[in-house]
Amino acid sequence: MGFYARRILPRMIEAACAQKPLMQLRQRYVPAARGRVLEIGIGSGHNLAFYGPEVSSVTGIDPAAELTRQARERAQTLHCPVHVIEQSGESIPTESGYFDTIVCTWTLCSIPNVYRALAEMRRVITPHGRLIFIEHGKAPDPRIARWQQRIDPLWKQLAGGCHLSRPVEDLIEHAGFRIEQLEKGHIPGPRIATFMYHGCASPR
Repeated sequence: MGFYARRILPRMIEAACAQKPLMQLRQRYVPAARGRVLEIGIGSGHNLAFYGPEVSSVTGIDPAAELTRQARERAQTLHCPVHVIEQSGESIPTESGYFDTIVCTWTLCSIPNVYRALAEMRRVITPHGRLIFIEHGKAPDPRIARWQQRIDPLWKQLAGGCHLSRPVEDLIEHAGFRIEQLEKGHIPGPRIATFMYHGCASPR
């Protein structure tokens, strides 16, 4: 792992994920989490401040040690146990049907095998559980979508594997989830990177 990936990229991700429009979306959705929570892509732990008293535990998965150190520090003030595992989301080390809530915020864009990760989420969620998601992805405007596809290879190299053009809604539904609430639209910023999908889904 080079200097850019170790020193520069984590700081860029931390700054990007702390922007006001993103924090407002976190504040809107994360408090709906209940019971045993799995957070895919916990990063530096920005969501931890928004977990309410109905959360009994949080298990966070993220491969970036430079960020998870901050997550562990932020977890010290939470009212419930937080366990952080440094690995990617394609393999979740727990039995099937264990988690009541899965929280996934700005993560599906960068998981190398997003299909396998979503299949794992479907496996470990309870039959009546909830997937809370906030993601950026493919824009509906054909012109923007074409630029997303053109820039994707370079963007992926600069942004830690992040893809601009993944069809978030389709990916979630094809993984065996039923989307119950969904809002879509741009937030302030470059239009190639700011088309958001956010809402909740349940296992089919």
